[in-house]
Amino acid sequence: MTWSRILALVALLACAPACGADIDAGLVRIEQTEVALTPMGHVVLLTAQGKAIPIFVDGIVAQSIHGALTGEKYPRPLTHELMRSVLEGFDGRVTRVVITLKGATYYGDLTVVVRGASKVFDSRSSDAIALAAHFKAPVLVSRELLDKFGQSLEQPVKSKPGETRL
Repeated sequence: MTWSRILALVALLACAPACGADIDAGLVRIEQTEVALTPMGHVVLLTAQGKAIPIFVDGIVAQSIHGALTGEKYPRPLTHELMRSVLEGFDGRVTRVVITLKGATYYGDLTVVVRGASKVFDSRSSDAIALAAHFKAPVLVSRELLDKFGQSLEQPVKSKPGETRL
C-alpha cells in the first residue's frame, strides 16, 4: 500500500464522525419501558414519541424486567441478575440494545463492553431488554419499526378488563 493510499484512508477514517457518518442514524431511543399482564400473557411496552411497541415475553423475563425497573429484589438472583453480576465481575457492562423485527420475530442486538472491547451479541429481544434494564442501558428501535408497529398513545393507556399493570 502506498503512502498516498494510507493517508487517504486515515483522512477518511478521521472524517467519518465529522462528515455525518452516524451509526445510530435512523434509530429512535425508547423513552419508557413498562411491563403489563394481559389476558394473552405478559407484554413489554417500549414507548417513544407517543407510540408503544408491544412485545410479548414469558413470565420469568417479565419478572426480571419489572424488578430491574422498580428496584425490587428477589430472594435469589434471576438469570439476568446473574448475567449482570458476571459481566460486572469482569469489568463489563451492557451499553445498548437495538431491537429489530424479522418476519414475525423480534430480535435483540446486545452490545457488551468488557475492559474497553465492544462486541455485539444476537439475543432474544426479551433478554436484551431485561439486560438493558439491569444496566440502565438505552434501548433503540428503527424509525421504520416504531412507525409501522408502534401503537399510538394519544389517549392514556387504560387497563382493560382482565388486565393488570405490573
